[in-house]
Amino acid sequence: MAKSITKRIAVSAVFIALAFVTSNIKLFQMPLGGSVTLLSMLFVCLVGYFYGFRTGIIVGVVYGLLQFIIKPEFYTIWQVLVDYPLAFGALGLAGLGYHLERKLKYGSVMLGYLLGVFGRYVFAFISGWIFFGTYAPKGWNPIIYSLAYNGAYLGAEAAITLVILALPPVQKALKYVKTQIN
Repeated sequence: MAKSITKRIAVSAVFIALAFVTSNIKLFQMPLGGSVTLLSMLFVCLVGYFYGFRTGIIVGVVYGLLQFIIKPEFYTIWQVLVDYPLAFGALGLAGLGYHLERKLKYGSVMLGYLLGVFGRYVFAFISGWIFFGTYAPKGWNPIIYSLAYNGAYLGAEAAITLVILALPPVQKALKYVKTQIN
């Protein structure tokens, strides 16, 4: 049991490092925060997919706190909680794909990834609406603006990642990695 936990912690640390490195490879930067990165959310989601949503959420929270430490954007304690540990922790919902696979013999890294990104989108939307709604262009409803703004960059990164995940060599590699780390 201790060996399994140690291995899980080590793998999680490597995937947090991969997520952090790829988060700094920005394909597009939004003007008021947020960016399309090279697969950074995928690495956090993969921990959830490999080990379940509880571990995925913990890793997402740790990753979110690391993001805050490295590049803090602090307006209120509530905004920090929503933007960092809650939003990135929600990526751990990708672990529901792990549970579907174990219980129903059906699961998908792509389905898990979509669930994780949707969870992050919900918190990004809430933050954008409540804390940054005043930045909405004149005449825009802050709710619609937050939905569109956050959907633009999170949706773009999700689409790119899903195309990459759909490639047969990538699927084969992920299956292999999963057998090696469990």
